Amino acid sequence: MLSFSKRFLFLLAMCLGLNSLLPAGDPINKKKGLALKGYDAVSYFQSARPVKGDPKYTHAWMGARWQFSTAENRDAFAADPEKYAPQFGGYCAWAASQGYLYDANPQYWRIVDGKLYLNYNGSAQRKWERDTAGNIAQAEKNWPGLIQ
Repeated sequence: MLSFSKRFLFLLAMCLGLNSLLPAGDPINKKKGLALKGYDAVSYFQSARPVKGDPKYTHAWMGARWQFSTAENRDAFAADPEKYAPQFGGYCAWAASQGYLYDANPQYWRIVDGKLYLNYNGSAQRKWERDTAGNIAQAEKNWPGLIQ
C-alpha cells in the first residue's frame, strides 16, 4: 500500500500529467529479493495453478531470487526464464495498463497467448479482463516509462 505522501505525489503527478515526478520502478517486483512472493513461475503453466516454491530450489535472474516447487521446474525456468516469468515484472497488469506500478497477488493471474499476467486483486483482474488485449497493448506501451 502506498503511504500518504507517495499517494499524494502519485495523484498530483497524474493530475498534472507529470509522470516524470513518479519514482522509477524495479523491472522485477520483489520483496526482500524474492520474486513472485515465493511462488513457482513454472507451476502456472504446468499445474494451471500457483504453487508455492521451496527455498531449496532457487534460481537467480534479473536481480531476484526465484523459488520453485521442484528441481525440474527450476531447471525449466533457468533454461528459458522469459517463457515463464510474469509480464511487467510481476507487477499488476491492470496498474501497468493505467500507467503506474502496483504490487500483484500471485493468486490473481491469467495466461494469455502463452504469457503469465498477474493482478493486484479480483477487482483489478475483472477490470483488466474487460479488454485484455487492449490492456496488454497499453501496458506494453507504458512499461518502458514505468521502469526507466
